[in-house]
Amino acid sequence: MQLFDVYPLFDLEPVKGLGSYVYDKDGKAYLDFYGGHAVVSVGHSHHHFVQRLQEQAAKMVFYSNSVQNPLQVELAQKLGALSACPDYQLFLCNSGAEANENALKLASFHNDRKKIIAFKGAFHGRTSAAVNVTDNPRIKAPINKTYEAEFHEWNNLDSVRDSLAKEDVSALIIEGIQGIGGIHVPDASFLEEVSVLCKKHNTVLILDEIQSGYGRSGEFFAFQYSNVVPDLITVAKGMGNGFPIGGVLIHPRFKASYGLLGTTFGGNHLACAAGLAVLEIIEEEKLVENAKRFGQILMDELKGFDQIKEVRGLGLMIGMSMDFPIKPLRKQLLFEEHIFTGSAADPNTIRLLPPLNINEQEVDQFLKGLKVGLKNYTPTANF
Repeated sequence: MQLFDVYPLFDLEPVKGLGSYVYDKDGKAYLDFYGGHAVVSVGHSHHHFVQRLQEQAAKMVFYSNSVQNPLQVELAQKLGALSACPDYQLFLCNSGAEANENALKLASFHNDRKKIIAFKGAFHGRTSAAVNVTDNPRIKAPINKTYEAEFHEWNNLDSVRDSLAKEDVSALIIEGIQGIGGIHVPDASFLEEVSVLCKKHNTVLILDEIQSGYGRSGEFFAFQYSNVVPDLITVAKGMGNGFPIGGVLIHPRFKASYGLLGTTFGGNHLACAAGLAVLEIIEEEKLVENAKRFGQILMDELKGFDQIKEVRGLGLMIGMSMDFPIKPLRKQLLFEEHIFTGSAADPNTIRLLPPLNINEQEVDQFLKGLKVGLKNYTPTANF
């Protein structure tokens, strides 16, 4: 049997990770400023993370959600405390797409509607309902298009106001910081006005913090740069530092009932251990503050590069926009400077999503490597 060939692959095989670095089979170190799509939040092979998983794996990896699992309760309480959302309820699942699926489902249960507002450039997942509010027609099969989805311009309050006034919108879903779209931060005033309108028209406000959450923005959640109180908050990526886990934080005005939502693997013992380890490391090492500090340093330095047209983002969720397609530059950085960076739907934007515990030396290494990469940039380089 062969793999189903849907991923374009670099000619590179990491075999080990440690901190902000991954190593290939020849022992060559690569600085990881992408974190596998913002997943590696507390660094590769962090000793506490590894220990937590090893200890839990030796006791119990999995049992179903038909039994008591105190780790789920502990994770919910820890997440509530660190995120400043202690009154929310937590539904655990396995991925960001699944988190958004369940959030959209809860919204539709709540108001008996099915029309959704999203935004141009949005990415909310590849599963059935989530992909229909992802702004990429190429990845939607006919079966996915089972409800009406409107895509509005980013930060355009007038169009959102007009649509919500029809009072047929189940949910408005928006990323705390738009990720794959190219790192775009919503105006705080826009989010606040949208929140007021959603409440007025009985529309559920979903904050997709799958990429922007867990301290990446320099706050625990990116929406916390505003005064918004979302109805639902979805999380995943950095939640498990590479172990599959996701969740929906649910405002207390939503009432649970048996069978309303469900999952086989979500909230299993090993996933909860991974989730707890991440939160313990974030708290102990003050990684939210670290992300804010080094994110600001990086953005200030990047604004001094003549070749970079615009620098966008918050914390360690940064977009660098160029006047040229960045694909050859990313390859040059990877294979000559040994630095991982990320792409975006915008072909001229590089995304930076390093682990939250990067340090001054690693920031300097990235900036020096980028400087050399830009100086030697060859649009037709063949790697």
